[in-house]
Amino acid sequence: MTIKVGIIGVGNCFAGLIQGIEFYRNNKSERIGMMHEKIGNYEVEDIEFVSAFDVGENKVGRPLSEAIYAEPNKVDWVKSVSGVDNIIVKESPILDGIGVYVVNMIKPIKQTKSIEQIEKETIEEIESTGTKILMNFLPVGSQKATEFWADIALKTNCAFINCMPVFIASNKEWAKRFEEKKIPVIGDDIKSQLGSTIVHRVLTKLCIDRGTTIDKTYQINVGGNTDFLNMLERSRLESKKISKTEAVQSQLSKRLTDKNIYVGPSDFIPFLSNRKLAFIRVEGKMFAEIPFNMELRLDVDDKANSGGTSIEAIRLIQLALDRGIGGPLIYPSAYLMKHPPQQFGDEEARKKLDEWISNPK
Repeated sequence: MTIKVGIIGVGNCFAGLIQGIEFYRNNKSERIGMMHEKIGNYEVEDIEFVSAFDVGENKVGRPLSEAIYAEPNKVDWVKSVSGVDNIIVKESPILDGIGVYVVNMIKPIKQTKSIEQIEKETIEEIESTGTKILMNFLPVGSQKATEFWADIALKTNCAFINCMPVFIASNKEWAKRFEEKKIPVIGDDIKSQLGSTIVHRVLTKLCIDRGTTIDKTYQINVGGNTDFLNMLERSRLESKKISKTEAVQSQLSKRLTDKNIYVGPSDFIPFLSNRKLAFIRVEGKMFAEIPFNMELRLDVDDKANSGGTSIEAIRLIQLALDRGIGGPLIYPSAYLMKHPPQQFGDEEARKKLDEWISNPK
């Protein structure tokens, strides 16, 4: 059985996801980098992308197989991707999806259609392609655009994976709407496979578990793709900073004051391309109130990090669809997302997730 997925935003995150899947399809004996080789009866090869939506003038109207390599995308792990030549990228409403710093790189189409017309055409595309899951890869700060797509998911009975820091699964009003329609949702804000947030969380939990106190901490991230360029527009970062900060605060026995914690993106460095550098510092006290500090530098491919988690979310939400489970998926969200409806320690979240996979309820 295939998993039929529609993609919202044909950018670097999706390019990494689909090219990663192609890599595994071409190397069937190779499963390095997978959190779960199989979830239920689903393997990597069972994922099928059947619809896609974007706003870039060089992507809308083009086959998905071409759009994933179009600028400003930088992911080029494989030379070509099979099975998506006949999927034509459809127009998505721009709304607040394009920031001022990235507009010249993305070059959005000039929209002449009304929101109502785009919505009608979108619903028709989802229904005609048999899309069952919508996956949101819109840029940080796309509040109105993400809410548009969450509403589309509800209108088309599609499961919704919200990879961005707009609060849908963790928002009581949106959660209630998905619960009432018995439609599963995973969110919010995808947690990298081995990224700055998960590493920061583990270090924080380690300190607390070993009886130390944390007085101050920061996490600074720099990168070279459009995500980091977009985040130079600080007004788009409110929910992103909340998401990343709460992911760390949730591991503390006592919350730090705002002046003693900084977690967030810092700058855009073009030559880094899809590489992300994270700098993490923790200051605190140990036995006899003797001070300690630690610093860590993490150098990772930002889109491999995203893909390694996204591939889990797709199969988990399909499992929920198969078993008629609706509303926010608590354990998948807790393990895969920075701002889930309910926070757990990562070890506990993994244990509960594996139990849920064996016996979802």
